[in-house]
Amino acid sequence: MEELIIIPAIFIGLPWIVLHYITRWKTAATITGDDEQLLDELYHLAKRLDERMDTVERLAASDDSGFKPTRLIHDQAVDNHKLDELERMIAEKKGERL
Repeated sequence: MEELIIIPAIFIGLPWIVLHYITRWKTAATITGDDEQLLDELYHLAKRLDERMDTVERLAASDDSGFKPTRLIHDQAVDNHKLDELERMIAEKKGERL
């Protein structure tokens, strides 16, 4: 009697479990090529805007001696920590592709 239960469990249950998790894996949220391209464009835009902000603050500081740029006073490494981390991740990702 036990053999009658084990046989259907092996031939029906096991493939069902495997197929269930394969379906779950395929429907899991993944980043597409378009998403990667959009993130890359957003990164470059953020980098350009950061450089522009530094330039604007330098110009304002040179015109007005009372102006104290908050971004230039602080250490730029701390200010740009998130961008540097993102740049490192992009470099690692490109290294994986090569």
